[in-house]
Order: sequence, then C-alpha cells, then structure tokens
Amino acid sequence: MSEENLNEINPNEAKPKPKPALWLWWLASLLVIGLSVGLGLFLYIHLNRPGNDTTLDALAAPAFNSLPLGSVMPKGWLLDQLKLQSSGLTGHLDEFWPDVKDSGWIGGKAEGWERAPYWLDGLVPMAFLTDDAKLKAKAKRWVDYILKHQTDDGWLGPEQGNNPYGLDGKAPLNAVRDPWPEFVILKVLSQYSEATSDPRIIPAMEKSMRSIDVQLDKRPLFNWNFFRWGDLIVSVYWLYDRTHEPWLLDFAGKVATQGYNWTSHFWDLPLKHKSERWNWVGHGVNNAMGLKVPALLYRLTGDERYKKLAWRAIEQLDRYHGEPNGLMSADECLAGLNPSQGTELCAIVEMMFSLENSLAVTGDVRFGDRLEKIAYNTLPAACTPDYWRHQYVEQPNQIASAYVEQPVYATVSGIANIFGLQPQYGCCTANMHQGWPKLASHLWMEIPEGGLAAVVYAPCVVDTQVQGDAVHIEEVTDYPFSDSLTFNVTTARPATFPLCFRVPEWTQGATLKLPDGTVEPLKPGEFHKVLRQWNGTETLLLQLPMPFKLKKGYQGSVSVERGPLIFSLGLQTKWFDFMPFKFQPAGTRKFDQAAMPQSAWNYALALNPNDLNQSLTVTQRPLKGNPFDPGNEPIQVSVEGRKLDNWQSSQGAAEPPPQSPVESMEVLEKLMLSPYGSTRLRITAFPELK
Repeated sequence: MSEENLNEINPNEAKPKPKPALWLWWLASLLVIGLSVGLGLFLYIHLNRPGNDTTLDALAAPAFNSLPLGSVMPKGWLLDQLKLQSSGLTGHLDEFWPDVKDSGWIGGKAEGWERAPYWLDGLVPMAFLTDDAKLKAKAKRWVDYILKHQTDDGWLGPEQGNNPYGLDGKAPLNAVRDPWPEFVILKVLSQYSEATSDPRIIPAMEKSMRSIDVQLDKRPLFNWNFFRWGDLIVSVYWLYDRTHEPWLLDFAGKVATQGYNWTSHFWDLPLKHKSERWNWVGHGVNNAMGLKVPALLYRLTGDERYKKLAWRAIEQLDRYHGEPNGLMSADECLAGLNPSQGTELCAIVEMMFSLENSLAVTGDVRFGDRLEKIAYNTLPAACTPDYWRHQYVEQPNQIASAYVEQPVYATVSGIANIFGLQPQYGCCTANMHQGWPKLASHLWMEIPEGGLAAVVYAPCVVDTQVQGDAVHIEEVTDYPFSDSLTFNVTTARPATFPLCFRVPEWTQGATLKLPDGTVEPLKPGEFHKVLRQWNGTETLLLQLPMPFKLKKGYQGSVSVERGPLIFSLGLQTKWFDFMPFKFQPAGTRKFDQAAMPQSAWNYALALNPNDLNQSLTVTQRPLKGNPFDPGNEPIQVSVEGRKLDNWQSSQGAAEPPPQSPVESMEVLEKLMLSPYGSTRLRITAFPELK
C-alpha cells in the first residue's frame, strides 16, 4: 500500500500525536482532586445533616434534667438583681401598663395576645425565687383566672385579643385562636406547677394541647407560631416527662413537621448579610427561639447529629452576624457584623432560654460558657440599674442613647436605644422579666442517673432529693467577679452520688479541692465528676483562673475578655429626661431617658498579643451593692490607647472600627475598662494599634 493510501487510512501514523503540554496534566489532576474533594464534602454534608426523622417511642434522655422551680434559690448579688427587678417594672407592670393591667387574659379590654403571658413567664419564677408574698399573690390571681376561664375544648385565654398598645393600624388584626400566646402561657403554667404542685395545672395543660392538636389538622401553624414552635415543644416534653402519654410524642412530631425548618436554616444560614427590610426568617427573636430546636429534635428522634447541629447553629450566627458580646446582631432582624448594630432585648432573654435548654439536652460546656457571657454582660447593660427602664436595642459600640431620625438600624426606628418604658415596641417591656429568674433556676441541674451538676455559676443555695436523700448545697462566690467558688455540701446521712462541675473552655490551670484536701486538676471544656460518699457538711473549693483573651472581630477589631466578662470603655454620661412615660405608675413621675457621652470614645488599643499581661492590668475591690451600676463595678482593667481622629460617628452611632492595625500620632493614654454589664454607653470592639 502506498504511503498516500496509508495516510488516508491512519493519518495519525503518518503524523505522530504530539505529547500533551505539562499544564494540561496539572489541570486534569486539579480537576480530579477538586471533584473528589467536592464529592467528599457533598457526602459529608448530607451524611451529617439531620433529616428524614422518625419519632421515637419515648423521648431520648437529656444529659441533664432541670430541677423544679424553687430547688435552686439565688443568693448574693444574683438575689439582689432579682429584688431590684421585682421592685422595678416586673413587680409593677400590671398596675399601670394597659396591655397587662387591662389584658384580655384577666378579663380586660386591652391586648389579649402575647404580652400578659410574656410578663407572667418572668413574674412567676421571680415571685418564688425571691419568696415575695405580694408577687406570689399576683401570680395566683392570674393563674386562677386563666384556669377558671379555660373553654370546654381546652383553649386558654382570649380567643381573639385586641392588638397591642402602640401597634394600631401597623399590624394585622390578631387571628382567632392564634396558638402563639398559648405556647407562652403553657410555659407559665409548668413553672407554677413546679413551685406549687397545683393539681389543676397538668389536666389544664393536657386539655390545651389537645385543643391545639385538633386545630392543627384544620389550620396548620402560621406567622409567629410557625417560627416559634420550639416553645410549644418545651411544654409538650415537660408534660410527657410527667404523664408519659404516647399521643404527646405524635403531637410533637406534627408540630415539628408543620413548623419552620430550623434544621435547614441553621445548617446553612439563608441570610448572610444585613437585613435591609423586615423579614420573618431574619427576625432576631425568631432565631433566638429557634436555637433550641436542634436539641429538642434530638430528644424526639434520638439522632445524635442534632446535638452537633445545636452548636453549629451558634457558629452560623457567629460567622455572619456575631457580635463581641456573644449575641448575634438583630435590630430587629439579623444585621451583620458591625458592632454598632444592635440586638433586641427580647432576643437576649430568649437566647438565654434556648441556651439553657440546649445545655440541658447536650451537656456541652460551650452552651454554659455562652450563657454566662450573655447573662453577665448584655442583660444588665440593656436596663437601667433600677430596672424601671430598658432599651429595645443594645449596641456593643454604643456611644449615645438618643433619638435619631435616620438611625444605623434598618428594621427599627431611631428611638430603639432610648432607655424607657416602651422604646419602639412593647414586646420587650413584657418579655424582659424572664432573664434573671430563669438563669437562677437553671444554675444546677439533675443528672438522670442520680446526682447534680453545677452548669452555670453564681451564688445560690440548692435543696433537692438525690436518690432519695435530701441534699443541701450552698454555693458561696462573687463569680463572675471572682475566680473562687466554695461549695458546702450537706447530707443528713451518708449518701453516695456524683457532683459534676462545668469547667469553662476559657480557663487555664483550674483546680478542685476536695473535702479530704486532695487537689484535682481540671480539663477545660468538660464536666468534672466527683463521685464519693457525702456525710454531714463537706466543703469543696473550685478555682477557675481567668486569663485575658482577645476576641477578633469586624475589620480586625479586638475585644478584651477575662473569664465570662467582656471589658468595655465605659463613657462618662449625661442623662436627659426625654419624655414622660405614656402611662405612669404610682408615686414619682417617671421619664424615658436619653444619654449622651461626656468623654472621648474613639481609641485604638496598644496591646502585646503575645503577652496580654504586659498590656492589661486588673484592679479589684470588694463587691458591694449593685455590680452593674456604672461606677460601682468591683473589677476594672487598665490598658493604654491612642485616639483615632478618623474614627467618627454617623447616624447617631460609632462608624465601623477602622481596619486594624491602625496608626495614630496622638498621645498614649491610660484607659480604664469596665465590665460590659456595668456600662450604658461604651466601646467594646476597638481597633488595634500597630
């Protein structure tokens, strides 16, 4: 065959194939690796993401069980906070504020929706934890009325209440038999039952849930109840743990199926940037309430992946909306990472309640750490020291509390950070009361197999039964203003059971001294178990050293942390009466108040990140009076810094911190940082000097 014919049959033989260029081999290799990694990631995500749940025949056991209300009683500075709050809005709101005083829940003509249940959700535990006879009588009056007026088919409260005060014409009419307020009143009743053993409560709760169950077959969850279904599940579980009625688990499964899909939401947060308009999915309080859902779904399904999702939910909010105070920005909807954005007070107390639930179910130390950070910093900072006024929105970098026509917020108005009776909406006026009392009642929890766990630290006394034996524990401490905690454990007769102590992730060199003098080293991030025979009164000493830590934030800014406390530059403040309360309590006339700074705030810090003890110095004094009253803080931290002339204010707020590191030719000044909760105007996220 001729060469010409050969070429026609097999031209590649006549023109040899060139060797591929080296870059093509690299490209092909990268594509193969990329596809392999992508496939592996896809499989990992979908194998680890909970879903396709089957309801168990019985609830999965939690790591800890909450003790009945009254088993843990606050002492020391914590009891003082509850008493201050009781003598403030909590103890008097029903005497003058129409949406509680004349609530439809007590037979009045005012709002008959969420506000009275919100208030009762804090008043009931407050009454029993302070042993206040007047507040107990108020709680009984309300509970008696609500139970007496339960409908034959089980509905509790008004079947359609008037709109809340201040919202006329701004919100749709309340729906007939909206179950959202039922979710809240069921939590109220369960707490009242624990404190009083009232035999009416459990039958009334069961009737209420059956009425909701029937309604859901005809009208599924909608609006607020569609997103806040986790609060109903809390009460369903409470009732199931006492009655073990199988239908309650079917009911819980129905609610979870109809409600918003928090599993997908927290697996990959759908709203990753600042909300420019109000929306359900980004609503801060909805997200704060939704945080407990993964832990609740673990108990319903037994799927261990929900325990991982419970913390992933926190990580997702931290990543896209995390603030240096441990919260997510939510003024009123998720608002990004700028520390001048704020967080609604309702979201603070609801996030605390969610963390208490997630901590109980998972036994994960990190939930306790985060709970303390929020409780001991952001909760007191959002209120005046006498608890007669509060903010709707609190900012980590808050340089003024004043009306602004065009605020930095996108979903609330410029009055939202005034300290007043009802700045913005009245939901926080009604809902703020649950923060301290629910924290106090969750300081200690029961180990299901018999024993007790100290899950959050504060001065208190515990009286309960462990494996049939009466146990009394006195926790003596000024924590979080001190790193030393003493536990006096008393039993009437020899009794063997474990005590568990939370060892925070932030501590280093923590120790526990046992009654026999043995000193045990503790590992951060775990619960340390002490199993021994207790007899008479025996003492343990817990030391939780608090090293300084820097938390990196928006644009490289830094915040100073020591133990559970965050330290802020508290600004000298001048207070102004902004306007009188629209409704006045008895006695002295009260005003909403504005606050303006009287000292410089735009500083960058000089820090040695390799040895923070060279840059930061602690000054401590005995705790006397209210530690959250500005000027009365028992601990301060000194640091040096320089002013930044190019860091200014805009829209009534501090501009975002300039990108760190920064330079300044200003004189080096000594600055005194105070605990965040002891400030009302503050800078918390600072640029860092080169």
